[in-house]
Amino acid sequence: MEKRMTRAEKGLGKYDAPLKVQFQRGYDDFKRGRVTNPFHYDTMQYREWERGFNQAYFDRLEKVKQSEQRITNGSSAMVAGEV
Repeated sequence: MEKRMTRAEKGLGKYDAPLKVQFQRGYDDFKRGRVTNPFHYDTMQYREWERGFNQAYFDRLEKVKQSEQRITNGSSAMVAGEV
């Protein structure tokens, strides 16, 4: 039977837990308008939350750009410079 490695043997601390949880929390927090990172500054959890938050921001920015482009292309008055 194969022995499982402990967290210490893997070189992990108590804050190196499943980081997808923190990533998803950051992503969801952006959608809900929560802009304060709930984790301690110098941890991997903090960085993963930031990564999720930033990913949600850039995903939303891309949707906004596509929406603006669709509106601009559909309006001949705006393209011609008329207001």
